[in-house]
Amino acid sequence: VTLNDATAPTAVCQNSTTFLNGAGTVTITAADIDGGSTDNCGAVTLSASQTVFTCANIGANNVTLTVTDGNSNTATCASIVTVVDSTSPVAVCQNINAYVDGAGNVSIVAADIDGGSVDNCGAVTLSASTTDFTCANIGPNNVTLTVTDGSSNTANCTAIV
Repeated sequence: VTLNDATAPTAVCQNSTTFLNGAGTVTITAADIDGGSTDNCGAVTLSASQTVFTCANIGANNVTLTVTDGNSNTATCASIVTVVDSTSPVAVCQNINAYVDGAGNVSIVAADIDGGSVDNCGAVTLSASTTDFTCANIGPNNVTLTVTDGSSNTANCTAIV
């Protein structure tokens, strides 16, 4: 008499939220999305269809969990892995000199005081607290540069104009 286990394990998924690191990547394990998968004849092994995520994966990602028992029976379930970028950009300021024109005015743009601000997930937007100056502002002026990434994380620095 040969006994066989033909019963598939029970795959139980759970959703997961994970956060990108400063390099813009994160790795999960299959156990992170396992919600208590079991088998009638003992232990199971777990594998996930995707375990490495980058800035390109920000938001909800469908990941399939495959559960395999000791007799090669399998079952799958679907999990949603939500990838979040919560890392603020790095704001880098540079001081500049600006010269009023014949009418006593000068304008700058935020990029003028940016010294190379960066983010783990790419492009940033820049804004400056003050961009227009007159003769009343002659001398050093503190201007705050705000750097915002695509996930609305911000960082600030101060330049002297």
